[in-house]
Amino acid sequence: MPAPQNDTSTSDDRTTCAVVGGGPAGLVLGLLLARAGVAVTVLEKHVDFLRDFRGDTVHPTTLGLLDDLGLFDRFDQLPQSRISQVALPGPDGEDVRMADFTRLPLRHPYVAMVPQWDLLDLLADAAATEPHFTLLREHEVNRVIRGNGRVNGVEYTTPDGPGRLYADLTVACDGRWSAVRRAVGFPTQEYPVDFDVWWYSVTTHHHLGESLLPRMKDGRAAIAIPREGYVQVAALGKKGTDSEVRARGIEAFRAQTAELLPSLADDVDTIASMDDVKHLDVRLDRLRRWHANGVLCIGDAAHAMSPVGGVGINLAVQDAVAAARLLAGPLQAGELAGPRSGRILARVQRRRALLTLLIQSLQRIMHAKIIDPALNGKTIQLPQGLVDILRRLPWLTALPAAIIGVGPRPERAPRWARSSSRTERTQRKN
Repeated sequence: MPAPQNDTSTSDDRTTCAVVGGGPAGLVLGLLLARAGVAVTVLEKHVDFLRDFRGDTVHPTTLGLLDDLGLFDRFDQLPQSRISQVALPGPDGEDVRMADFTRLPLRHPYVAMVPQWDLLDLLADAAATEPHFTLLREHEVNRVIRGNGRVNGVEYTTPDGPGRLYADLTVACDGRWSAVRRAVGFPTQEYPVDFDVWWYSVTTHHHLGESLLPRMKDGRAAIAIPREGYVQVAALGKKGTDSEVRARGIEAFRAQTAELLPSLADDVDTIASMDDVKHLDVRLDRLRRWHANGVLCIGDAAHAMSPVGGVGINLAVQDAVAAARLLAGPLQAGELAGPRSGRILARVQRRRALLTLLIQSLQRIMHAKIIDPALNGKTIQLPQGLVDILRRLPWLTALPAAIIGVGPRPERAPRWARSSSRTERTQRKN
């Protein structure tokens, strides 16, 4: 892990666009807007991007975006594993291939599993080369600045004290617990979720291949994600039981892992203690309105996703691409500095809200039909008829692969942000 950058923060208290949160959506939005010539400042509350068990999935559409931005070769050098298939146990005990990314006509037909801090470092390094981009670390946003019927920026705290940053537009990319979202008080539609996730890793040299392997047994469920030298495991359990899980202790937890994932039984001792098991409080919600004059929420700040399908990061990045394309021009023209900027910001929600509803609806179906029954001790088996069809017509596995890996409305990098366009402009200038 490289040492954190020593970002050069100036005393300037104004920018054109303030992006709150240095996650995938925030850094992608910052990079794209900076390439459009918009002054953009990203405020990240941590000193670095190290996080325990953030989502590490990089979907085919995000891989294509990195390609368009001229960053894929650098990304491809990062330590990673690849998921090309999703399989589930069949009624005969044999795994049934449910989704096959290799059947999609894509430049990169797989999901890359990369530690998120590596991806964020790559994006931050690329953005740092843009003269209009600023990254402020250890800047924790806690309030918004209001006036004249709009949001005019944010207030933050740093180790050196508080500060204020004024902006024509403030974009919340700070996740499901967004400080901006809370400060603005947008109405929220919440959906009940009856399970949580416990993330941990098992060091192993056992090769699990390129398939995602969900396993369910006796009221327990887990997904084993193959990585380089280890397996990242997402164990699912009833919501509100974290204290009980920890009270049973590490030996019970190891035994449960070995029973559910027998291929890892010889390696469960590498789970050192319950401190290495991270609890995720799963939420599923979305804002009824993503915007007001001077402020916009995207990604998890606008719609907290279930981990089902691992689509949350991809969806957030797609939000950022759409927002950059729709807002770069108005930001350059100063149109978002006025009291009616909400009308322009509404374009982002109109483009992205319906597909968010669709994906969350699919996740709710998966909760009701598979996860909740499995955690209640019911045996979940694929219908034999479906198994026979998928084995006879394997090309059908491209459909769920497209839903997971691409989504209903993939966003492409704006032409002005692509590496080829930038190279052409540089050559013309020279």
